[in-house]
Amino acid sequence: MTITVVFALAAGFANAVNIMVQHQASTGAPRRQGGWRLALYLLGHPLWLFGWVAAGAGFVFHSIALHNGQLAVVQPLLVTELVFALVLRRVWIRQHVVRAAWVSAVAICVALAVFLVTANPHGGHATATGREWLSVLVVFGGLTGVLVVLGLRGSPTRRAALMATAASLTWALCATFIKATTDTLATYGVLGMFLHWPVYALAVCGFAGIVLQQAALHVGPLSVSQPLVVVVDPIASIFLSVWLFDERFTQNPLAIAAAAAAFAVMAAGVVVMSRTTPIHLDASRPARL
Repeated sequence: MTITVVFALAAGFANAVNIMVQHQASTGAPRRQGGWRLALYLLGHPLWLFGWVAAGAGFVFHSIALHNGQLAVVQPLLVTELVFALVLRRVWIRQHVVRAAWVSAVAICVALAVFLVTANPHGGHATATGREWLSVLVVFGGLTGVLVVLGLRGSPTRRAALMATAASLTWALCATFIKATTDTLATYGVLGMFLHWPVYALAVCGFAGIVLQQAALHVGPLSVSQPLVVVVDPIASIFLSVWLFDERFTQNPLAIAAAAAAFAVMAAGVVVMSRTTPIHLDASRPARL
């Protein structure tokens, strides 16, 4: 599990770096630049390009973690991306962060550790049957479609919540395709990988996830969409880990209760952090209280 945890944390850190540097590069563009001019500006900006390097590294680290470990371990650990981003705000751009955000960050880390220890995800296999994949695609695809349709109308908060939930389900499904693709790569090699379906399912699912997440960010407040994107993903991934890969958890009722409580604390910490972390990356502007 050590390799899995290390690479999952590395993926969370790389994702945080990507968000920070690309956001800084895009917000630092001249005000009058937009459209293709903005695209050209960003393509020539070293910080923005470094963000893509970090994103690529995050994907590789995520893939290695999933290939070597359980889905139910890796996906919850990616929540640390928020904590790493908070630290980078303070250490890198010297931004003031209120105490509530730091407290929530500590709560997230402690809750994650308690969840993994008490839930004790173990076992599982790297492959699933065609019938299992088909049932997952029907259920998750249908549920995502319903959420998207419902998210087309209503208040901004309602639409953001529904779209963010749909995006989270899609990202959880993407993680299963990453795991399947890495297994195909290890078995058949690079060329052989492209002769099997997981890599193409991953490409389609990844594109859908990006579209849905951007829709959630566009239609409503970040304080609604961000917690749901972060929290629903590991919940869905836990179901998928059992459904597809036959992963197992502790059978001790007290340990199960402790794990559930720890997960709830982590989710609450994500909500508090989303509401107290500064929206902007300008160190000269005050943080939210």
